[in-house]
Amino acid sequence: MQALHTAATGMAAQELNVQVISNNIANLRTTGFKKQTVAFQDLIYDHQRRVGAQSSDQGTILPVGIDIGGGVKTVGTPRSMTQGTLSQTGNDLDLSITGEGFFKVLMPDGTFQYTRDGTFQMDNQGRIVTAQGNPVQPTITIPQNASGITVNAQGQVSVTLPGSTTSNIIGQLQVTRFINKAGLQPVGNNQFTDTPSSGPPQDGVANQDGLGSITQGSLEQANVDVVSEMSELIAAQRAYEMNAKVISAADQMLQSTTALFR
Repeated sequence: MQALHTAATGMAAQELNVQVISNNIANLRTTGFKKQTVAFQDLIYDHQRRVGAQSSDQGTILPVGIDIGGGVKTVGTPRSMTQGTLSQTGNDLDLSITGEGFFKVLMPDGTFQYTRDGTFQMDNQGRIVTAQGNPVQPTITIPQNASGITVNAQGQVSVTLPGSTTSNIIGQLQVTRFINKAGLQPVGNNQFTDTPSSGPPQDGVANQDGLGSITQGSLEQANVDVVSEMSELIAAQRAYEMNAKVISAADQMLQSTTALFR
């Protein structure tokens, strides 16, 4: 019976939906996390009577047809790149971006990855690095014994050197944007890689040419709305239960049909 297969596709789709929702909720407190949703499409139809077909020798046209759907499929888990709220930390190397753009990170293999997580530190060479120790680009080294680290909205990094009372600019952080930022590939550690879908990276200066501004001493929180996620979770659970009911009903119908031949 086709209803068994159709309902099974619905259960599989809602199972994936719950997995995505659970990942969103799990990353509720993950810095710079961007939530995902699930996009569904109906499967190919069995056209038992095609609409518009000729129904008689006199040229009568069918006003409606008989189309039996095959169920549902998942076509994507698009990521929402909306802005998350900023949380003040007071740490000099905690940076956030308000608006378009990502921080650019140099990986050990020479490739680049991109992140909205500005939880930066200094390594043993004084370089500004991510939590994994990868240098933020362009590489900026804080001089030894420097104090008063400041980062302005354009990403200029300034410090006060020993024996000086004025700040000195020692580097300029870049911000990178993409034509289709939803096309970035997540790779874990709050980082993304570019893909043919995202388009090539476009480096620029923060707070200029439509790029976002940098705020020192704050971090961008996940853009997950827990109330919305819980509502979606309940809806997914109910949809799963309804598809299970269809399988149960189809099974009972098959049992009744089998009983006729006993």
